[in-house]
Amino acid sequence: MATPDGLLKMSELAERSGVSAGTIKHYLREGLLPEPVKTSRNMAYYPPEFIERIRLIKRLQEQRFMPLRLIKGVIEEDPDRARAMVELEDRILERAAAASERGRASRAEVRRRYEIPANVLDRLEELRVLTPNSRGYDDDDVAIIEAISRFRAGGYDEQLGFTVYDTLRYREALEPLVAEEVRTLLDRLVGQVDADRAVEIISAGAEPLRELIGAMHSKLLLAELHRQRGDA
Repeated sequence: MATPDGLLKMSELAERSGVSAGTIKHYLREGLLPEPVKTSRNMAYYPPEFIERIRLIKRLQEQRFMPLRLIKGVIEEDPDRARAMVELEDRILERAAAASERGRASRAEVRRRYEIPANVLDRLEELRVLTPNSRGYDDDDVAIIEAISRFRAGGYDEQLGFTVYDTLRYREALEPLVAEEVRTLLDRLVGQVDADRAVEIISAGAEPLRELIGAMHSKLLLAELHRQRGDA
């Protein structure tokens, strides 16, 4: 039970935060928590606001794999912003998880619909370009399968040297771009709008972003062909 002024014993803090006393003591040693209120050499009490701070540290450590030294910097700089960022990321991932479970397509269905050989699907899954679960492929997986089917129908086949491994070129190019995009979105949205509105903004931008990338790719492709031909 908390003291009359709201302070907590270590055992109470551990119980209410859901984090062991040993882990909390480690956070204290690493400087992630302020010094407790000491009433004697062997007795210390902790303010109740430690509860949310400890939960946040644990989430950053376990869900985002952040090392403690980085967590310390984030929390010291702006703990409210760090909490808002975690909430926004969770909302985005929750919405994405819910959407991905709606209307999944089985392997048999996509093979019938797009006439994709089984070995092509196998390779794409091995490369983690496709990531089906026991219920099948989500909408993004199906869009990738459809694109590859259209490539193959247009003549981009193995006889000319086009294989599923070509998808890795695009993934490797996109990964740093997407990482930068996430950093920019979080930096601009966190603290400016609430989590629900931020999720709406990001969702609304998904389709225009695909169109923007596609149009810019077409322009760059033609520009590179002109460059290689030596056009002024």
